[in-house]
Amino acid sequence: MILRDVLKNIDIIDKKGNLDIEITNISSDSRLIEKNGLFFAITGYKLKGTDFIESAVKNGATAVVVEKDVDLNSLDYNDITFIKLDNIRKNLAICSCNLYDNPSKKLKIIGVTGTKGKTTSTYMIKSILEKHGYKVGLVGSIETLIGDKQLKINDRTTGESYEIQKTLDTMVKENVDIVVLEVSSQAMKLDRVVGCDFDVSLFTNLSEDHISPNEHPTMEDYFNAKLSLLKISKNCVVNLDNEYTKKIPSLLPDKNIVTFGVENKADFMAKDFEYTNHSVSFTLITKDYEKNVEVSIPGKYMAYNALGAIAICSFFDVTYEDIKNGLNHFSVFGRSEMVPNKLGLKIMIDYAHTPSSLQSILETVKPYTKGRVICTWGVGGDRDHAKRPIMGEISGRLADFTILTCDQARTEDPAKIAADIEVGLKKTNGKYKIIINRTEAIRYAIHMMNKDDILVLPGLGNDLYIEYMGVKHPYNERTVIKDIIDEMIKEKEAKK
Repeated sequence: MILRDVLKNIDIIDKKGNLDIEITNISSDSRLIEKNGLFFAITGYKLKGTDFIESAVKNGATAVVVEKDVDLNSLDYNDITFIKLDNIRKNLAICSCNLYDNPSKKLKIIGVTGTKGKTTSTYMIKSILEKHGYKVGLVGSIETLIGDKQLKINDRTTGESYEIQKTLDTMVKENVDIVVLEVSSQAMKLDRVVGCDFDVSLFTNLSEDHISPNEHPTMEDYFNAKLSLLKISKNCVVNLDNEYTKKIPSLLPDKNIVTFGVENKADFMAKDFEYTNHSVSFTLITKDYEKNVEVSIPGKYMAYNALGAIAICSFFDVTYEDIKNGLNHFSVFGRSEMVPNKLGLKIMIDYAHTPSSLQSILETVKPYTKGRVICTWGVGGDRDHAKRPIMGEISGRLADFTILTCDQARTEDPAKIAADIEVGLKKTNGKYKIIINRTEAIRYAIHMMNKDDILVLPGLGNDLYIEYMGVKHPYNERTVIKDIIDEMIKEKEAKK
């Protein structure tokens, strides 16, 4: 595409060079620029964008966008076009839309925001819609998917605008019908989804998080950032049981808003909860029926995620059978993920790595486990040391047996980390053992399990590596579990 066309609908403050050159790629990361690239030199919290122009040019940039306070005459690069723009992040998003021919207008786009439940809700929505027969793409904090095909592993909730538009363009070419997009408050604040045409958006809930000078100075700012997603959506789904989101219908009186909740009367409600250590079931109440659904991940909070997902899917003519089958046959990689195995043991992988998340997952499974709760975990290195004994005390109090092991130790000695955790464990009557090697710790845990026990593996979640002494090593807990159980089966058969 010609640069002039990439800049369509953008007010140019100043320019130097030729606008009639070919542009094939766009980025604000100089390392990602390729031949005929357009580089946006954006200044971040610590680094100046102009410091990376030379790198971008070496990698193939033929045009560079700079911020309004940059003097174009100070930039001396032969045959490079420079453009000065205001609102550079917003204009990066607009240029990205232009370069990829506005792919969101060729798709149905669902946005999902909120403090908690975003990731799980996106997978629920995807599963229900696929049961109806739609081809669904997912762009989330863990991965990007088209159906079962993983396009990439993601390292943040919402990518930069050019990454989003490139992904949506790929989904158009793959004949995707609907895309479910996880949207963070930072994505809204930094204009990453400008130009995305949202058909419907979900606001799961809001609680105190991401409050800092570099993120959101106040809860009001945090709420308004997330609310801005709903303002640009054609339709909205909101939680009426949350103190913040319940205000949205009155704040957006002209929007088509569908509601969900348990405590307050809403369009989609739930009652008669039944729990196990690996699922939750409830009666779904809609204007048309009251019928039972089961969610294949435990916890009452999963019912809220399910209600939001069901409300979203109501815009796409799904049936009760689609809902029932979609919720009963889905999993989230690394989030309360039950690992199928040949021995039928209950083994759960979860991302819990903070005191609150560890407590939440253990309190979820413990009341509904007939046998023991065995918890095998560690704490990431080079992070907050104060939380280690706190988490140790939580595990000692809630788990029947704790095995302390290596997590993402990074540059720290995992034995030292385990010793810090042990301080908290010793304050309880909880039984525990320290086995630093994670594979050996998991092996020990599985060997001690009975059929009524559950093994919880918090920490790594969706990580497919383990970092030790500053080096990342490939590591997939699912493979480790499979190999251990295969060994056990072979040993058992050999004894016959």
